[in-house]
Amino acid sequence: MKFLWVGVALLGTAIVLGGHAVARDDGRYAGSPLKSWFDSLRSGKGPCCSDADGSAVADVDWESKDGHYRVRLDGQWIDVPDDAVITEPNRAGRTMVWPVKDSLGISIRCFLPGSMT
Repeated sequence: MKFLWVGVALLGTAIVLGGHAVARDDGRYAGSPLKSWFDSLRSGKGPCCSDADGSAVADVDWESKDGHYRVRLDGQWIDVPDDAVITEPNRAGRTMVWPVKDSLGISIRCFLPGSMT
């Protein structure tokens, strides 16, 4: 019976940890002049990875209200945690988000607001 509980605990841990997104750089943007800048981006939640891991967001899919942001991903509005917002100037110009999708849903690791033109 003890082995059964150990197995259940290990399986539960594997499911929780296995559901987190793993950052990767597949080389698509190796020649971009902004690659090193994207690679250096950090929020209060840690490194944002690179442009290959982030997604551009259309102006209709994000908004700012009362000093807080939210973004629409997969058809649902998600509040951006204040510590996920990148506060340095946006060199790319476009709004970007680095979502983490796991078994608990979608959370935001980094959010880079654009100009909302």
